Amino acid sequence: MQTAIYLASASPRRKELLTQLGIEFSQFSVDADESQLSNESPRELVERLARLKAQTGVTMGYTDRPVLGSDTVVVIDNQSLGKPLDKADFMATLKRLSGREHQVLTAIAFATPERVMSCVVTTQVSFKTLSDQELEDYWQSGEPQDKAGGYGIQGLGGRFVTHISGSYFAVVGLPLYECEKLLSEFLSR
Repeated sequence: MQTAIYLASASPRRKELLTQLGIEFSQFSVDADESQLSNESPRELVERLARLKAQTGVTMGYTDRPVLGSDTVVVIDNQSLGKPLDKADFMATLKRLSGREHQVLTAIAFATPERVMSCVVTTQVSFKTLSDQELEDYWQSGEPQDKAGGYGIQGLGGRFVTHISGSYFAVVGLPLYECEKLLSEFLSR
């Protein structure tokens, strides 16, 4: 599949992952209100945001090829966990994840002026029980500050993971198999 797309994301992780697919792309960032709507489930939230980001790229004038939007959210007890607001929020979030299983939902969407297609990938992630010292050290590393759920599986946070069921790449931020599959479906319609 030789096509060029736009990536509506400033994420260096998504850029790196998309490069692995061998798809030619240009990257730009979009501003989107990522607030959860009342009565919106985490799945609805992540899919709406991926579609919004892709469609925002189209409205910004990126119309000559498909625009890829993506969003990731960590979910525990059916509650979405965003990026930590501060150290206290980070500590509370990781204490909730400690010794438990949670879900990581990543949505991807392709949009052009004519249409939009999207999908959501769910991955189960289990954490070991975390000590206060481990949390303190991890916060001091600087890694968790810009990560959904306060951790990066591809970095230092990966050492907390005891088991994963689903797409590792979706947890990082861009499910490779599903991205290639959705783009193929999008282009064939």
